[in-house]
Amino acid sequence: MLEAIILGFVQGLTEFLPISSSAHLRILGEFLPNAADPGAAFTAITQLGTETAVVVFFWRDIVRIVSHWFRAIRGKIPHDDPDARMGWLIIIGSIPIVVLGLLFQDQIETTFRSLYVVATMLIVFGIVLGLADWAGAKRRKLEDLTYPHGLYFGLAQSLALIPGVSRSGGTITMGLLLGYERAAAARYAFLLAIPAVFGSGFYQLFMSMGEPAVYGPVETAVATAVAFGVAILIIAVFMKWISRHSFLPFVIYRIALGATILILLGVGVLEPF
Repeated sequence: MLEAIILGFVQGLTEFLPISSSAHLRILGEFLPNAADPGAAFTAITQLGTETAVVVFFWRDIVRIVSHWFRAIRGKIPHDDPDARMGWLIIIGSIPIVVLGLLFQDQIETTFRSLYVVATMLIVFGIVLGLADWAGAKRRKLEDLTYPHGLYFGLAQSLALIPGVSRSGGTITMGLLLGYERAAAARYAFLLAIPAVFGSGFYQLFMSMGEPAVYGPVETAVATAVAFGVAILIIAVFMKWISRHSFLPFVIYRIALGATILILLGVGVLEPF
């Protein structure tokens, strides 16, 4: 139970920062007494807690988007209404991760969880994030989001199926490359994650019933609750941070963590699986 609480805390702490929560759970599992990978199912289920925090934090936005989307469908308001468009943008942006998640499910649960893959992704996408933050124009606002750009965001989000990329990091990086402000890119990234995370979490919850796992249902439920509580605080802090600061601290952290894991793998302290 203590391990589950620790993992839930780390999940809530890292989910919305561009440092990959799935990578941290994968790495941390090796240093806990069980010394085992918590598993893709545990990670996906605990993400239900962090994503519920997104729903709470952005509740008014979500209600408005859903309401306007349905009203536009029924012809009550114009189809180019900003909130109705955002509904379509979230749907379009969610398609890539659904398709790729189903196509590569086996690799997601096995090959992609190698610590060599995790460490490499931390470093590579840390560098890409740093370059995007340095070179991005940061002029476009959320209102400027187009349907093709929504699809590009979705493709970037789907890279988070590989631990070490980071869901928020991948989508925010794409937003910066497309010229969006940091806060605008992050806001769309958080909204875009809602269907994907809930879909993946409930799917993994259903599929894991009766299956052997490192952590049982009670421990997983506690970890999910802890992740929710921590995530509520992190979202508010992160949204204020990125309005005034660069992503450089996260870039440095990612590269340092990835390099450390590669060194530990090289000297035999850690095993890839």
